[in-house]
Amino acid sequence: MESSSEAQWPRFSVLGVGLHNATRRQAIARMEAIIRRRRRRRRTETGPTGRAASVFFVNAHTLNLSAADASYRETLNTGDFVLADGTGVRWAARLQGVRVAENMVGTDFVPEMFQTIAGCGYRYFMLGADAQTIAAAAHYAAAAFPHWRLAGWHHGYLAAEPALTAALAEINAARPDVLLVGMGNPVQEQWIRQWAPRLDVGLCLGIGGLFDYWAGNVSRAPAWLRRLGHEWTWRLLQQPRLKANRYLFGHPLFIARVLRERWTAGRGRLAEPPAAPPPDKKTAEPLAASRPDKKKAEPQCGSARSGPQGTSQAGYVPDDTGGAGGSGAGAGVGCSDSFNDFDPTAVS
Repeated sequence: MESSSEAQWPRFSVLGVGLHNATRRQAIARMEAIIRRRRRRRRTETGPTGRAASVFFVNAHTLNLSAADASYRETLNTGDFVLADGTGVRWAARLQGVRVAENMVGTDFVPEMFQTIAGCGYRYFMLGADAQTIAAAAHYAAAAFPHWRLAGWHHGYLAAEPALTAALAEINAARPDVLLVGMGNPVQEQWIRQWAPRLDVGLCLGIGGLFDYWAGNVSRAPAWLRRLGHEWTWRLLQQPRLKANRYLFGHPLFIARVLRERWTAGRGRLAEPPAAPPPDKKTAEPLAASRPDKKKAEPQCGSARSGPQGTSQAGYVPDDTGGAGGSGAGAGVGCSDSFNDFDPTAVS
């Protein structure tokens, strides 16, 4: 359920998907508030502590998939946090006169969240990729973010019932504050929507290919290329066969769909009937006039209306010894003291 504070965030829609327009700091503050509230409930209540909040990062590829699949579009619109990721979404927003507050790239957002609210004893679980990749990504994360506790990890090949049952059991036994789900679009968002009600988790984030980066399977683009909003060209060069259809054909398709949406919206406005002209001042009665004489005919008035299989590892707790890349060294802004003035309504 969307909180009263969350409802105050500006929203805009692209290809039928509603997105929240917020900065990273605002989103991280909201997410930490959910984590803290859930922890308080665990201390005072027995049984379920409410539905896990879902976090979706939406880019041009995501919107292309949702434009062709109404059920996936519906899934995205159920997200508690639906955040704009990438140049394509920002361009589509500008066509509507909307300025996106900040680019919410999931591969940047998660490390920033882990650094900003470090040192609070928060726990996370990693779900996705193949067994080798998720294990390598988990060891990297444990070293890079020592002020969070890695509660466990599991591969993302869950089509078989035994694997799914085992993954759900391990997640609930670990009781993490954050579940990172890296299965790619549209699988990860659909999985979160289906299984989040059965998970004892505070937040479920669909993070796409983040585990591939952490495992070293692919590298990030140079910072200058990311600032220009063209990291996709770097991914295309690294994985041409895998990414050619997504970028070389998907980007023009996205542009065409957005332009058609704007053109259709413009035609709809032109098709609306004009408003009724104002009454003639010489003959119209004042709005505040007293009740008319019953013998007189009342004037007629109106207005126009437009109507892979693998293994898992749970319960892993790293040593607090800094780590590879140094991205997690040192506590961040802090825990609850960082956002003491924030008190949103519960997500249920």
